[in-house]
Amino acid sequence: MSTPVAVIGAGPYGLSTAAHLRARGLPVRVFGSPMVSWHAQMPAGMLLKSTPAASTIHAPQGGHTLGDYCAATGEGRRYESDWDIIPVEAFVRYGQWVQQRLLPDLEQVRVVSVDRRADGFELKLDSGEQFGARAVVVATGLSGLAHLPPELAAAIPDGPSATGPVSHSSQHHDLSALAGREVVVIGAGQSALESAVLLAEAGAASVRVVARGSAAVGFGAPPDRQPRLRPPSPFGNAWSLYALSYHADAFRRLPASLRRYLVRRVLGPLGAWWLRDRFAGRAQVTQGRRIVRATVRDGRPVLALRGADGQGGELAADHVLAATGYRMDLAALDFLGQGLRTEIVMRAGGPLLDAGFGSSVSGLYFTGLPAAASFGPVMRFVCGTEFASPRLARAVARAYG
Repeated sequence: MSTPVAVIGAGPYGLSTAAHLRARGLPVRVFGSPMVSWHAQMPAGMLLKSTPAASTIHAPQGGHTLGDYCAATGEGRRYESDWDIIPVEAFVRYGQWVQQRLLPDLEQVRVVSVDRRADGFELKLDSGEQFGARAVVVATGLSGLAHLPPELAAAIPDGPSATGPVSHSSQHHDLSALAGREVVVIGAGQSALESAVLLAEAGAASVRVVARGSAAVGFGAPPDRQPRLRPPSPFGNAWSLYALSYHADAFRRLPASLRRYLVRRVLGPLGAWWLRDRFAGRAQVTQGRRIVRATVRDGRPVLALRGADGQGGELAADHVLAATGYRMDLAALDFLGQGLRTEIVMRAGGPLLDAGFGSSVSGLYFTGLPAAASFGPVMRFVCGTEFASPRLARAVARAYG
């Protein structure tokens, strides 16, 4: 194989995939800034919801777990048990350590375009270089996939902004910029609840969480309160979580409508067990109210809310922070040429993938969040690299090795 495999993205999935491809003797070029989404799109002071066992970037060689990193570098503490809570800064350092050990020749440039050509793909970099690749792996993580409810999007034609009336949680690295302001946080998951706590700790004048679902804001069970008669998984003890974690290959065979439902509902809005005490008293909660309209008046966002009972009202603030997650949007992957994007078959909210993570375009592979529609919610988490990377690398090696 004279031309390389191109891996676009240098987060956990990109690094893991590239390492597995190289272990199979394939020439690989990897592009991106290491761990950039975790460094730039997560708030300072954030703690990972996942346990240490669920936070390892899978590598084909031993010695690259989170625990190995702590032992090798003298990280301030060892992250080993389910009681250990990992700061995002420590996880970023771990990912960068993996990159330096396994992919020291990572090219920190941006892929501007990917287009089809007769023998594969033509890639152009922001450095001006153009080259061909037989196969391309899209592992761009959360970049460009931030989801904003349409009611909020309609109020801000120029899009969300950290300095405007409405933002997405991915646009904030330093929440102290909102100190002294009245902030409404939209969402009920870990991102929303932890953002509310960090905002309060950073000096926000007031923080209100708007949870649109009918259920109360909730938090998970600590390790010693997990059900003992149910199988363990990286996300807790439950038959459903066990099946989705360790049988992701079977998920692909489910009907598309069921896959879409499971991806959105399983592992849905729930705060980490350790956040419960920090959250108490830090933020007011409005629950069971959906946003029917959002406007901006004199620079301040105003939300019109309504519940299932038809009751509602208006809620005004200095800023609205939407912690409303991420969704696959093919248009957001604008480095893929328009002609190429039209060839990609979509199902259940993501590209339709075969057992080796290949799309309907021969030679084009997706991993990480875009693969969740085919392989389930585990693809939204770092521990999914253990399932995805070896299979993808094996498929590429069979096709192009």
